[in-house]
Amino acid sequence: MSRVAVIKGSRGHEPVFKALDFVDFQNVLKEWNRVLIKVNFITTKSWDSGATTDPVVVEAIIQRLKDLSIETLVVESDATMTDATKAFKVTGMAEMCDRNSVEWINLRHLKEKVEIPVKDGETLKKITVPRIVTESAIISAAKLKTHSGTTVTLGMKNMFGLLPDKFKAKYHAQGISGVIVDINSVLKPTLTVVDGFVGMEGSGPSRGDPIQMDTIIAGADPVATDATAARTMGFDPHTISHIRRAHQKGIGEIDDIEVVGDGIEAVSRIFKRA
Repeated sequence: MSRVAVIKGSRGHEPVFKALDFVDFQNVLKEWNRVLIKVNFITTKSWDSGATTDPVVVEAIIQRLKDLSIETLVVESDATMTDATKAFKVTGMAEMCDRNSVEWINLRHLKEKVEIPVKDGETLKKITVPRIVTESAIISAAKLKTHSGTTVTLGMKNMFGLLPDKFKAKYHAQGISGVIVDINSVLKPTLTVVDGFVGMEGSGPSRGDPIQMDTIIAGADPVATDATAARTMGFDPHTISHIRRAHQKGIGEIDDIEVVGDGIEAVSRIFKRA
């Protein structure tokens, strides 16, 4: 059984602290000496648009990681329409990182890369990522939002941004749901934290409507965390291709989940589909 924390609370550090403590983040990360916090910058819009990861959520994660004396970096890569370096600055993420003495990195600009074979892939035979990605724990600091191609974009979809390619549209053409499964099969996030202080419904992942949820969802099982987050949005995770297929391939649980904290009922709302 996988454990997922669902915490209701106003925007601030405390709900994030509670969620991390409920899923025993210290034990989850005890074998690692470096963590990459992967944020979602599909656009340069600020956190209150529901499109990008809230700096307050990332700051709370950073502060908790200081207790572990673990090297921490905040990362993202360019998207087809978005310069991640610009997004770091205009969203306030860079200022937050600088204030906390944490380095932020645009993965596209790292030179040293490695090729990872994808065994029995849905879509891909291999992926190429910066070497540091393969040598670090990864915390997927995702957003709670809808997506026109994948129904939802949560922790597993956020891992797609680890690919350093600028023109990621080619992966969508190949079948984005399968690509998500393939990436998570070889680069499974160590921890997922879904930022639902303000989510997005409708035409996600960047043009939908902000929706205040006052919610943080966290877990070490990426499938269970995304399945739980989908349920808080009113979606059956069995109907979401990449969540269902990731479960079928043994990446994580979709039903055998212990929800702790405030529970799904305390935060659930029916999101408009993309």
